[in-house]
Amino acid sequence: MTAKAVAIAQQKGGAGKTTIAIQLGVTWARQGHRVAMLDIDPQGSLAAWYDLRRKGSADGRLVAQAVQGWKLATEIDRLKGNFDILIVDTPPHAETDARVAIRAASLILVPVQPSPMDLWAITPTLTLAQREKSSPLLVLNRLPSRGKLVDVIRGKIAEENLPLAKASLGNRSAFAASMLEGKGVVETQPKGAAAMEMRSLADEIGATIGLVARQAAE
Repeated sequence: MTAKAVAIAQQKGGAGKTTIAIQLGVTWARQGHRVAMLDIDPQGSLAAWYDLRRKGSADGRLVAQAVQGWKLATEIDRLKGNFDILIVDTPPHAETDARVAIRAASLILVPVQPSPMDLWAITPTLTLAQREKSSPLLVLNRLPSRGKLVDVIRGKIAEENLPLAKASLGNRSAFAASMLEGKGVVETQPKGAAAMEMRSLADEIGATIGLVARQAAE
């Protein structure tokens, strides 16, 4: 077994990397995949969420840990040999650990909020992905329910001929609320809009990287 690896990267802090990493991980686990998650951001938010999750009734299909420094490459190789998919939550700077994760990934998921600052900040990540010969995919995150700015941002991305996911994520409190329980939206509000958006994104990414379907968890 060799896991498909997805690194979530964006040079700008606060773009929603950890939220997306957690929600994708839970979604894939609920679809029956064995999921490993690595938190290589010194802030450690993903690892803190997993500590909370372990105190509840979490299933055994998802594991997470914080790893940094010289152990990272070895741990990535170990996890890729034992899981269906590996998600790496990277720090908001192109440090050595981020480069290692991007090099090992099948796909680089780049969250972009509907703002000029987020759009400008993707360039270093895309440059790094190109240097490491990894495939990037932009995903629009925290979209408002209405407004012309989203169309403007989509237009700018199209002008640059950048790869953009068809699925997008709204600015929904359900994402944060589920994480406060150590869960994901597909668990706390499985029929809600946030869960539907996350399943759409997970399915699109899965199809892109060739993730083989599994029997869904009960």
